[in-house]
Amino acid sequence: MAAGDSFLEPRTLKWSPQDLCMGMNVSKSEITKETSLKPSRRSLPCLAQSYAYSKSLSQSTSLFQSTESESQAPTSVTLLSAGKAEPVNAEEDKKDSVLKCSFADLSDFCLALGKDKDYMDESEHANYDRSRLIRDSVPRDNSESKAKLSKNDMNYIASSGLLFKDGKKRIDYILVYRKSNIQYDKRNTFEKNLRAEGLMLEKEPAVANSDIMFIKIHIPWDTLCKYAERLNIRMPFRKKCYYTDRRSKSMGSVQNYFRRIKKWMAQNPMVLDKSAFPNLQESDCYTGPFSRARIHHFIINNKDTFFSNATRSRIVYHMLQHTKYENGISKVGICKLINNGSYIAAFPPHEGAYKSSQPIKTHGPQNNRHLLYERWARWGMWYKHQPLDLIRLYFGEKIGLYFAWLGWYTGMLIPAALVGLCVFFYGIFTMNGSQVSQEICKATEVFMCPLCDKNCSLQRLNESCIYAKVTYLFDNGGTVFFAIFMAIWATVFLEFWKRRRSTLTYTWDLIEWEEEEETLRPQFEAKYYKMERVNPISGKPEPHQPSSDKITRLLVSISGIFFMISLVITAVFAVVVYRLVVMEQFASFKWNFIKQHWQFATSAAAVCINFVIIMALNLAYEKIAYLLTNLEYPRTESEWENSFALKMFLFQFVNLNSSIFYIAFFLGRFVGHPGNYNKLFNRWRLEECHPSGCLIDLCLQMGVIMFLKQIWNNFMELGYPLIQNWWSRHKIKRGIQDASIPQWENDWNLQPMNIHGLMDEYLEMVLQFGFTTIFVAAFPLAPLLALLNNIIEIRLDAYKFVTQWRRPLPARATDIGIWYGILEGIGILAVITNAFVIAITSDYIPRFVYEYKYGPCASRFEYGENCLKGYVNNSLSFFDLSELGMGKSGYCRYRDYRGPPWSSKPYEFTLQYWHILAARLAFIIVFEHLVFGIKSFIAYLIPDVPKNLYDRIRREKYLVQEMMYEAELEHLQQQRRKSGHPVHHEWP
Repeated sequence: MAAGDSFLEPRTLKWSPQDLCMGMNVSKSEITKETSLKPSRRSLPCLAQSYAYSKSLSQSTSLFQSTESESQAPTSVTLLSAGKAEPVNAEEDKKDSVLKCSFADLSDFCLALGKDKDYMDESEHANYDRSRLIRDSVPRDNSESKAKLSKNDMNYIASSGLLFKDGKKRIDYILVYRKSNIQYDKRNTFEKNLRAEGLMLEKEPAVANSDIMFIKIHIPWDTLCKYAERLNIRMPFRKKCYYTDRRSKSMGSVQNYFRRIKKWMAQNPMVLDKSAFPNLQESDCYTGPFSRARIHHFIINNKDTFFSNATRSRIVYHMLQHTKYENGISKVGICKLINNGSYIAAFPPHEGAYKSSQPIKTHGPQNNRHLLYERWARWGMWYKHQPLDLIRLYFGEKIGLYFAWLGWYTGMLIPAALVGLCVFFYGIFTMNGSQVSQEICKATEVFMCPLCDKNCSLQRLNESCIYAKVTYLFDNGGTVFFAIFMAIWATVFLEFWKRRRSTLTYTWDLIEWEEEEETLRPQFEAKYYKMERVNPISGKPEPHQPSSDKITRLLVSISGIFFMISLVITAVFAVVVYRLVVMEQFASFKWNFIKQHWQFATSAAAVCINFVIIMALNLAYEKIAYLLTNLEYPRTESEWENSFALKMFLFQFVNLNSSIFYIAFFLGRFVGHPGNYNKLFNRWRLEECHPSGCLIDLCLQMGVIMFLKQIWNNFMELGYPLIQNWWSRHKIKRGIQDASIPQWENDWNLQPMNIHGLMDEYLEMVLQFGFTTIFVAAFPLAPLLALLNNIIEIRLDAYKFVTQWRRPLPARATDIGIWYGILEGIGILAVITNAFVIAITSDYIPRFVYEYKYGPCASRFEYGENCLKGYVNNSLSFFDLSELGMGKSGYCRYRDYRGPPWSSKPYEFTLQYWHILAARLAFIIVFEHLVFGIKSFIAYLIPDVPKNLYDRIRREKYLVQEMMYEAELEHLQQQRRKSGHPVHHEWP
């Protein structure tokens, strides 16, 4: 339902009893003052749920007293309280008999809140069959336990320093500035405007640093309600009722049987103990856009806990972002004040310490942060599932979705890692029996031509025996199968993630949260405030960016992107020149080991230098991407994040993979032949592949970059914050002794979250996904390395968020943003690159052509390992050493398919070369079409939203509309009765 839609127009009430579902949350005194409307049969369980809740609410709400000490302006809202309820006598109780059943009987209609139960659609005139109702009753509200829990929470908040000095107002946000900063006029104006908006501020100096001043911000109830309505925040207003269908009834006995068997089975050690986590009941309620005029619809047990900490922080941040600090349209927002130094930080406080001297098993968690640390962030919990609901409650939906995606990706890597490991072990077990490896290891009389012009000598082919065996580990019969498997795996991973995401968005009540509810960025409003147009969704005027201005800025941004990509290509070219220069030097090196393995030394040194260049360029890319994104003036924060993320991905993807693409598809392809080598700038001879092939160089490049980058990322994510936080604590201990540091000051001493939020986290994992899929045919161990890294990454990120970083703003999101589109693009690119790696980089196609066309089995139609006998000799061409001018005679061999010196066309491509080239092109076409067809078919078979979830969402939308309409109708009749107007007891 749109936020601006009215739930009821009194002059248009045209409903039938069958179209309404009774029930609203009112006090018992209001129930007994009127004759209840006759409900429809279909709405009876909803009425029972609401009626039972209203009776318990009148008893429990008296236990919760408002902690607001400030006087608030009177509103039209009347909070439910037992103290204002009138005593209920027998006559009034008799009026409630219209429900035709006692409260005990009605309580049987309160159904389980399980998320995998379906609705039952019955005819309007059908009678309910109680045997078809789910027997798991909804936990009734225990007013005493809730009151005790609320008091304990408030006591802990007070003891943790999370309240104002009066001990009543909770701290929702913290601003930090230095007293020595001279921009006090801007701060004073900003703080004055914040108070005018309804916020309450309290200043307190830091304990450890006399120059630091903290501003504690509290948002009162009325201001919360006003901005919750303005931001269309959805709040719970009714408990959910679920029904079973006939299939569930027939399957009940079978399910009970399996449930009994499950009790005898050992508990899955990976599953979290749900009894240790709070009962998160927000997902068990229907929700609607909050409205002060319709506040009687919503379930308000306690004003202090009705809006969660995450919601309160989001509202305060919205106010901070849209408050002016000087005259002028562009002088607005806390971000600009932080940039110009007026403030040095702004953050919501953590809920307390993450460690406790008392064990959590016996004394329970002190707060949600403590619970997250003990059950999620500790390294000992690495094998456990993640408490996603609690992560979402504490850090917000956006961070919750990130960890849900990361956990899903890590779980999906398990089958990929196992298959890759099987392919690798297959190569190990069959390595000694490989015909190609045996021929290379036994070729003691075969001399290879020199690989460089000056310092290289003839090399026996059997000296490449070890490299040939290692190459076989990654280039064997399972390579093609594994490449196809990984292409299908990427599709299955993305398709099932969409289903998982749809389930999470439903559970976390994000179905109705759309981009239209996002507010404009203050920078966008300040830039285009003079140009307005009517928003087609809201119908209200808002700033608008002209198309010509938008296209111009996009063109400038795209030009900057291409410039940076060209810079990356230039860096790769420089590394290539380095390889050509040092190749001669390593071949004549004094150390015998380097001289014998000069090709390996050249590749290893080039990889390390390339990694240093990659990390250095990443620093420049981030700043340039930031400038280009701000130049575009995106409309909303999500548009800014998507634009920035796309630029960073393009920069770093090209930066990381450009050298890998060079080795895979260009190294050794255009070198010429002995006696007529191609040279760069007519000076440096182009580099050739190793006699055993180019695949070993590709594996080395991928393995080193992947390993070093993961180590560097893990150090920067955890090691660097740990060092900084240790130094901050060291300075505090040195400067002050035996002082109680309040919670907000402890948070200030932590490191702030990255300025770009989750962009760095997603970028790291998406680039890893590229390594795992794009060149997996050349490195089947990539999924295993990614799996091991991600198991560490999850706990590392959890530890970092809970212990080392200030609490980030709990932002909302419905998906992972532009990253899903990037992942799909990587999946498509992976199919193409793996096809080219198998066809061009590996020797799979030359071996295939030899086996079926030129080998000993070509005419006998017998295929096996012996059919490759003579393949090595067939793949090497002859060259006359006398043509080199080295004073040697005889012949040397080189990798190519050219005619021998004694042929009519010496050193020209043979017919076998063209056969192999045609086979390579045919393989690429067939492989791509086959894999793309399988991917498309799988994507078609797997729906984005599970069928039962799709039906449940539609059913709930229908029920929510009916409940809101009916609650408003009953409320209007109560108002008419109070004002003395006649009330119609029948449906209008």
